[in-house]
Amino acid sequence: MNDDELPAIQVDVHEEGGRARAGRIPCEIGSNLIFKTHNLAAYFFAKWEPVVFDLMLLAASVEFCDRVRRRPALGWGRAFELRLPVHDPDVWNQKNVSDTLHDALELLTGDQWKVTFIKRRKPALEPAQELFYLDTGAEAVIPFSDGLDSRAVGALMAEEYGSRLVRVRLGSKKKDHPKDSFGRKQPFMTLPYQVKPGASHFIESTARSRGFKFAVLSGSAAYFAKAGKVIVPESGQGALGPTLVPVGQAYEDYRNHPRFMKYMTAFFKALLGCDIAFVFPRLWFTKGETLKAYMALSGGKNVEWSKTRSCWQDNRHVSVNNHRRQCGICAACMLRRLSVHAADLEEPADTYVWENLSAPTFDAGVAKGFDKKTRAQKQYAIAGTLHLDHLAYLKQSRAAERPLNLAAFQLARALGESEAAIRIKLDRLLSQHEKEWKTYMNSLGPQSFVVQWADNDQSA
Repeated sequence: MNDDELPAIQVDVHEEGGRARAGRIPCEIGSNLIFKTHNLAAYFFAKWEPVVFDLMLLAASVEFCDRVRRRPALGWGRAFELRLPVHDPDVWNQKNVSDTLHDALELLTGDQWKVTFIKRRKPALEPAQELFYLDTGAEAVIPFSDGLDSRAVGALMAEEYGSRLVRVRLGSKKKDHPKDSFGRKQPFMTLPYQVKPGASHFIESTARSRGFKFAVLSGSAAYFAKAGKVIVPESGQGALGPTLVPVGQAYEDYRNHPRFMKYMTAFFKALLGCDIAFVFPRLWFTKGETLKAYMALSGGKNVEWSKTRSCWQDNRHVSVNNHRRQCGICAACMLRRLSVHAADLEEPADTYVWENLSAPTFDAGVAKGFDKKTRAQKQYAIAGTLHLDHLAYLKQSRAAERPLNLAAFQLARALGESEAAIRIKLDRLLSQHEKEWKTYMNSLGPQSFVVQWADNDQSA
């Protein structure tokens, strides 16, 4: 698609007191992109490096761009022109830095990007040095959040790395800012910036730029901790499923894919001169297998997994009698419910707004007292169900042979393995997902509205 066929979005990031050029969307540092001194200190605990601050400013600016204008109703892509002030534009305007940055952003978001850099009028304020404690000899960093994969893989990797594993908090909840056993503050435990829309609201929810934010923050932590690895906690269905079977008419989702992370490795090398590898220890396992392995660490007694969240919907849409739940029917919730079943675990019905997936109709499955059903929720539910169903039967489709071969080719290049070896692993993952999905569908019974959706689609 040519530039003039895509909706153009021009954004000027500027310092406090500055102005955007005529016709550009203004994005002000301090108002739209907010950096808190203490939060920055949690990253720059060893020394101040302006280029890494500029990298975080870039990640925040990309998020602002991604969310400020809606994607077109027909098609997907947008054409962004983003200008932002940095401490040393010569560093950012190097060809290998610019090329690797644009490669990563365009693969990730499915948009066209033109990012330019100008000189800051005055340097950013350095955070005051605070005492944060980091064990020496760090080998890997892992992001943690409220998610199920994050909790499970964090525990599995702690078994392997022990004190050589550094955790990075990608959320902002204070209760999740852990200290070590001596009560000492740990670095990387606060989100260093906040992105706000200004007078209006953010209106685009696809949030593909979240993958760039993840890579920048975890990669920056690896850089400061002198660790060579970032562990991506996603299991196989979540990492590869969205590119093998895109949901609806959406562009392939590369947020947790090795191909995108390979591009980020090249970008970090060009910008910072360091080698940071993004590794996927659970790439060839289902989420259910990962959860089962996690439970085995405690002999099946761990209950922390049940406190995690998979649903992306906010309180306004998933509260029942003023208590926040998970929706239970989006793609993320459906994968969670499938995985909990595959791991031979159970959750209380009131974990979800849609308590009963065995109900004969979508409306009959919802919790009593929930009065916020929308057409969009049903569309999310159908899309999530069919995504997992299509993934389960992918190997049986003749039309899927070429996409599977392409996926194996891309993964082989990203992971440095042979296509033949990758295809064996991919086939095993898909077979395991198919087995888990069929077993779960059988458990819901033939009258289930979920089973009916899947059956009707297969016979269509």
